[in-house]
Amino acid sequence: VQLQASGGGLVQAGGSLRLSCAASGGTFNQNVVGWFYQAPGKERAFVAAINRYSGTTAYAESVKGRFTVARDNAKNTVYLQMNSLKPEDTAVYYCAARRSAVTVIARSRGQYDYWGQGTLVTVSS
Repeated sequence: VQLQASGGGLVQAGGSLRLSCAASGGTFNQNVVGWFYQAPGKERAFVAAINRYSGTTAYAESVKGRFTVARDNAKNTVYLQMNSLKPEDTAVYYCAARRSAVTVIARSRGQYDYWGQGTLVTVSS
């Protein structure tokens, strides 16, 4: 499966963006899709994840209450709605999926098997 993240851009602090992660290249039967971000000079870190069938979600503490992860299985797409954005949210955002047999949400990037190319989010102060 190929994943493609889109929707990044430049936004002022306090603004909103919605990122999309679209799957292609065959049947999208991966259960768990996660979002990670990587700021310049920092390691890639967990943002949020969703089990596409149960709807179970998980969030990093830094984004709880501001970001929402959702899915549209008919469109093979997972979304990350980002509200009340802060300059420290500036990063390249990646979506990733765990292999299809796995149903448990993970927060470690090493537990994800498929990665999209990333989309840049810049939040100005």
